Formats: sequence, structure tokens, C-alpha cells
Amino acid sequence: MKNTWLGSIYLALAASIWGGMYVVVKVVVSVIPPMELVWMRYVVALAALVAIGLITRQKWRIHKRHFLLIIAIGVIGNAISIVAQETGTMLSSAQTGAMITSSTPAFMVIFARLLLKERLTVKKGLSVCLATIGVLLIVGVDHVNSSSKLGGISLLAAALTWALMSVLVKRVPGDYSQIVVTTYSILVALIVLTPFVLGRLPALPASQLAHPAIWGGLLYLGVVSTAGGFLLWNRGLQMLNASSGGLFFFFQPVVGTLLGWIILGERIGATFWIGSVLIVGGVLFVINEKS
Repeated sequence: MKNTWLGSIYLALAASIWGGMYVVVKVVVSVIPPMELVWMRYVVALAALVAIGLITRQKWRIHKRHFLLIIAIGVIGNAISIVAQETGTMLSSAQTGAMITSSTPAFMVIFARLLLKERLTVKKGLSVCLATIGVLLIVGVDHVNSSSKLGGISLLAAALTWALMSVLVKRVPGDYSQIVVTTYSILVALIVLTPFVLGRLPALPASQLAHPAIWGGLLYLGVVSTAGGFLLWNRGLQMLNASSGGLFFFFQPVVGTLLGWIILGERIGATFWIGSVLIVGGVLFVINEKS
């Protein structure tokens, strides 16, 4: 039970960090295109993770039989999914991004059943249904229109690939440090993206990059959202089964909407609080279920 609660805290913190990410991405992507933005945030994140790894004296050795798994996590989750997510956010809205990528838990339940043979219980099904209804109440469905169809497709691809990556993380042996696994998977993504990005970096507007909102956003995305968020998410998934852990992804739109209310003065109605109660209810089902 201790691991269940600790894993729940890790996953909730990661999802909460990502809840504020969509607003930051929406600001930064107006200056830095999605692929270049992902590449730059990974450079920042990699520097932070390597520094943490050296300070904590991590063992960096990975067995050859696990190379393909780490590569798959890096390519599917850290490269394809994040580029698709930021492209979709650019083409649509931050709120739409939070809504569509919140379908991730449903995909995680499916992949966990197919790849990990996890049992789909009535409690898990009820949890997903409650949390999904809660998200729809919070963000609404009227924001997805014909002008953002391409963005919606891109965000759906992001949700699908992130779910697959999250289930693959469960197949990484528990004796590996999550700092090491996260560092290597981000390194893989950085290597994959570099050939597509290097020739385009000189075209970025240097004067706009120097703006505090842009470099501050990059630091948040690299250090907090990527290095910190990925570490917390991967560690939490090691403590819960994949289908249950995915429920904590629903904290994203809750935190994103709440921050918009507190910081930006955006209005929220009764549906936000009703939706939040449903999401918390779905998560509590998971926490009370035996790991």
C-alpha cells in the first residue's frame, strides 16, 4: 500500500507539472517551431539529467538485451509523441491539447491488456469512465472545430504513442535507475531529431529568443516539464500497474484550467468543480485497489 500511495503522488505531480505545460508551449511555439522546440528542451533536459546522475553517482550501464526497449521508448514516447503534441497544440488551442491528450489513459488500458496481460477489472473500467466524463465537463467538446482538425489528429497521435511508451516503461527492469532510463531515452530522441533540426536552427529569430518569456519557457519545459516530469512519471509507473497509473494523466486538464483561473483570470463554472470531483473519484478507485 505504501508503494501505491507513493507511486500515486509521483504520477499526480508529473501530470500536474504537465498541466501548466500547454500554456507555456502555446507561448514558446509562437517563436520556436515544434520540432526545434522539442530538440531544444531535450538539450536542456539532458544537461540537467546528466548533472543529477553524476551528482548521485548513477550506474550508467545498460544490458544489451534492453537496448531495443530503451530505443523504442525514446523514439515512440520522447520523439514522435512530443513532436506530435507540440504540433497539435500549435495548430489548435492549449485547452484542446489538454482535452485530446487526456484520452491517453484509455489507450494505456488497452496496451496494458495487450502487451502486459493486465486484467481489466470493473473498477478500472469505472475509473476511466468517471475521469473521462470529468475531463469532458471541464474542457467541453465545443473547442474542437473543423479549422483545427489537423491539430486534433496530431494530438490524438500524441496520446496514442505516449500511452504505448508508458506501457513499454513497465517492461524496463526495476533495478535500473529511472534517472538512467530517462536520460538514455531522451538521448535517443535527441539523436533521432538532430538531422531534421540542425539546418533549421540558424533561422530562429535570435532577438525573440532572448525574451525572458521564451528562454524562461524553455527552462521550464526542459528542466521541470521534461527532466522532472519524465522522472516522476516513469518512477510512478514502476510502482503501479500501467492501466491504473494512466488515470493520473487526467490531472493535466484540471491543473491547466485551474492555473488559467488563478493566473490569467479565466472564468470557470460549476462544471469544473463537478468534473474535478469525478476525476478525483476515479483516481481514488485506483489508489484503493491493491497493486
